[in-house]
Amino acid sequence: MKKIAIIMGSDSDLPVVSKAADTLKKFGIPFTMRVLSAHRTPEQVRLFSAGAEKDGYGVIICAAGMAAHLAGAVAAATTLPVIGIPVSGKLGGLDSLLSTVQMPSGIPVATVAVDGAANAAYLAAQILALSDPEINAKVKEFRAQAETAVLEKDAALCARNQ
Repeated sequence: MKKIAIIMGSDSDLPVVSKAADTLKKFGIPFTMRVLSAHRTPEQVRLFSAGAEKDGYGVIICAAGMAAHLAGAVAAATTLPVIGIPVSGKLGGLDSLLSTVQMPSGIPVATVAVDGAANAAYLAAQILALSDPEINAKVKEFRAQAETAVLEKDAALCARNQ
């Protein structure tokens, strides 16, 4: 099974990215968490990213705020799928959202909502599910459970309104 890397630009991003870790645990997907900065440790970012495929990673999730260049720096050094999580800050995350989503042609970063770490993990699981039947089954089971939960809430609401 491929593993997922979760890289945060600062340890202050841990409360956000912990939601990605929690989600990956539910799917039983192995992951590694790192603190690497596009600006303070650019060489370590490049080395980790360049070796990630050889090291058994299938997807890299990056979380950063403000200038949020981490996901782009990672994407520039690997052909693995990179998912960016813009982290909220002084401008409500708009600065990091724009920094993460505005990538040059040929170096894509899939970007989720500001502080959307759980969705980053769900997307990473779906990517791995393309080639892993075990993860595929777990993603489908999750979706079915989510559907059932909504339908039960709808039925309860309808019953209350009659």
